Amino acid sequence: MTDVTLVRGDITAQQVDAVVNAANNAMRGGGGVDGAIHAAGGPEVLADCVRRFPDGLATGDAGWTTAGAMPARWIIHTVGPDRRRGQTDPELLASCYRRCLEVADELGAATVAFPLVSAGVYGWRLDDAARIAVQTLRTVPTGVREARLVAFGDAAHQAIDRWIRTSRPATG
Repeated sequence: MTDVTLVRGDITAQQVDAVVNAANNAMRGGGGVDGAIHAAGGPEVLADCVRRFPDGLATGDAGWTTAGAMPARWIIHTVGPDRRRGQTDPELLASCYRRCLEVADELGAATVAFPLVSAGVYGWRLDDAARIAVQTLRTVPTGVREARLVAFGDAAHQAIDRWIRTSRPATG
């Protein structure tokens, strides 16, 4: 079973096998988490994105690149749904986490750090984004031992913490 943990901090500094990037469809860098990851990883990340994703990536999907200069080995890029553009289906957001775990399994990654996908400029309410993240990470079968949710700010930390505490998995 995957251990879903929470830390407050900088996702680019996490000592994990893979870091998840909340990317845009073009896969050429951007703002927020995407900009920070590209800046920390260096030019190799963009070069690998261009090579691996010449036509970009679909919303809800995921794929990987090198992590460049970051401490992680890989970056798993996922494109979250943009509520401002009418992408309001929670299944699209859940798909991001599910696909990231599938990619992590393909890579053999045991520890993965996740941002709260779509909770920034893509307009998902923190509580909804946290609920979908925690529930999906806890229920999808995977070889990932630790899914670490990295909160950049207090509000995100509180939302994630609330869902981790209230949706504890059953023990037997």
